[in-house]
Amino acid sequence: MKQHYKIVLAIILFIASSTAQFTFSQSVLSPIDLLGLERSGISSLSPDGTELIYTISTPRNANEEPGSSHRKYFKMNLSSKESTPLFEEGFKASSPHYSPDGSQIAFTFKKDDEKRQVWVMPKDGGEKVQVTNAENGISSYKWQPDGLGIAYLSMQAKSEKELELKERGYGFIFYEENLKIKELYLVQFDAEFKIKSEKQLLKDTHVWDFEFSPSGEYLAFTTSKNNLTDDRLMFRKIKIMDLSKGKVIKEVGNIGKLGNYVFNEDGSQLAFASALNINDHAVSQAFTYSLKKETITNLTPENFKGHVSWVGWKNNKEILFYSGEGVYPKLSSVSIKKGKRTVLLDAEKDGIIFGKPIFTADLKTFVFTGNTPYDPSNIYSWNGKGKLNKLTSINAQLGDKEFGEQEIIKFTARDGQEIEGLIMKPVGYKKNKKYPLVLYVHGGPESHHSNGWLSRYSTPGQVMAGKGYLVAYLNYRASTGYGIDFAMEGFMDPAGKEFDDLADGIEYLIAEKGADKERVGMAGGSYGGYASAWFATYYTKYVKAVCMFVGISNVSSKRGTTDISKEELYVHSGKPLEEQWQMNLERSPVYWAHQSKTATLIIGGADDPRVHPEQSLQLYRRMKMNDHPAVRLVQYPGEGHGNRKQVGQVDVIYRQIDWLDWYVKDLKPLDGPMPALDISEKYGLDWDL
Repeated sequence: MKQHYKIVLAIILFIASSTAQFTFSQSVLSPIDLLGLERSGISSLSPDGTELIYTISTPRNANEEPGSSHRKYFKMNLSSKESTPLFEEGFKASSPHYSPDGSQIAFTFKKDDEKRQVWVMPKDGGEKVQVTNAENGISSYKWQPDGLGIAYLSMQAKSEKELELKERGYGFIFYEENLKIKELYLVQFDAEFKIKSEKQLLKDTHVWDFEFSPSGEYLAFTTSKNNLTDDRLMFRKIKIMDLSKGKVIKEVGNIGKLGNYVFNEDGSQLAFASALNINDHAVSQAFTYSLKKETITNLTPENFKGHVSWVGWKNNKEILFYSGEGVYPKLSSVSIKKGKRTVLLDAEKDGIIFGKPIFTADLKTFVFTGNTPYDPSNIYSWNGKGKLNKLTSINAQLGDKEFGEQEIIKFTARDGQEIEGLIMKPVGYKKNKKYPLVLYVHGGPESHHSNGWLSRYSTPGQVMAGKGYLVAYLNYRASTGYGIDFAMEGFMDPAGKEFDDLADGIEYLIAEKGADKERVGMAGGSYGGYASAWFATYYTKYVKAVCMFVGISNVSSKRGTTDISKEELYVHSGKPLEEQWQMNLERSPVYWAHQSKTATLIIGGADDPRVHPEQSLQLYRRMKMNDHPAVRLVQYPGEGHGNRKQVGQVDVIYRQIDWLDWYVKDLKPLDGPMPALDISEKYGLDWDL
């Protein structure tokens, strides 16, 4: 009888356990949940602060035509929080912005087979009027401050001869030559939007972006010699035009990477966010430029342990700046004369990782996008004091999900430097249990992780936490958010202290946070892909498997094939390749590929201009030539530096999870079968065979 009782009890416990596991598995975040999350964005705030135009981006599902997310525009009454679609269904307009008096909304629209132009309509709907006639269409625009004009950028059109040559098969590619430029125009109209004039403001000058002064007297713009990504990153120069005279009157003299720039209320000063110098790898400082004195002043706090990435004006005497400081952003003001800083909004207090603001001139209404560790995207308002007010509630289904607890960690690297990061504990985490570990490494390295939503299709942290992994995101040396000195630790030292920090982080997580030494994986994109390749080769003893996404494998050849070779030289390498051949070789994963004992999945876009696909092929070939038994290369046609279309995103998340589960979680042998190559049954496709 006792034996019978034990058998029955065992069956009951088994059923209960199975049911509990089934219920548990249904409550955690799945890949399809993550891929289906919507994103919010802010477009324009009415001048009186009563209305907001915002966007909701909805990912395409696996069965739709390949492409990026669907985007819809909405208009919200900020008092009632009621929203209505801005445009009628099927009307594919973009870039809506309120007029200076708030009565009209401008937007861009492509009618039939014509080029994209700027149109205007009353803010509450009504007749839509076209107000530009750019031969080659519009790329961006801004309202003239009096509301009676719009300035815009338009790419130079190809000549009839060029079009004829292309039609007849002679449309050859002249690499980085014969480039078309974006030209600056101004269209002016009357109160009924009848065009009075449309003229080009600058001849033979490539313009990246521009800003009016509040009075409309001046227009600041950035220009460079060539229309190249390298020039945009490193060599944009701010110039100021007197619109009444139609000529450039000032050159600001900014150096290195440039963020935004904006005039103060009376037009006497220009604030701009910029790098400290040509070697600074990110926008990090807040500057002002006096038009009268022609002097630049750095208003960044002394020994600032953060990075300024945006500036604005509080009034004529104070600027605003947005900064990343560790794992939290802050919004601050600083006096132009005294240099005294006041923190106005601190994400650490509210727990919301807010973005860069848009706000009314009276500073009574600010609007931000924001996220938290358990909420990927919503919109918030703020009245200049107190807490943020949540305006939207997208992705409400996440309220039914169980997440891994997110925690800030700090550890000491081998040379004594403190390193900060974040971990997601496995769902159901128990302190004395060992868990498989995966590190997701950010790119750049001029970037950093904040204590908000961290899961993406290529770094699906909460999905992995739901599968029982301990997940880590570390702000290793050369990350932003910790000051210039910390950021410069990677200068002329690729894969040095940067990636030693990751190795030290793994050891810390094993010793202190329950990571299983025998089950460690890594994944990352771009510079994070470089880290993954480095750990698959040089630091192979630390990891069982990696997923290298659009990553670097040969530093020397990367320098010769990237579209940002000058950026690489000035802010990373510091010296010409000819002076660094041996160092670059020894800091390349291909140099160490022969010793790899790590299962290596190599993935990336087949048309990547930033980290050329040959970087993936080189590592794959070196491993194959050394008889590596567990290496796979997958490339995505038509994709660049990251997958824009949903089809590639779907494959990346499922393929990465399979790879890490196989070699890290389940410890399948390196010399055994690899995970399935065809994983299409996981995509969620509707088959009609």
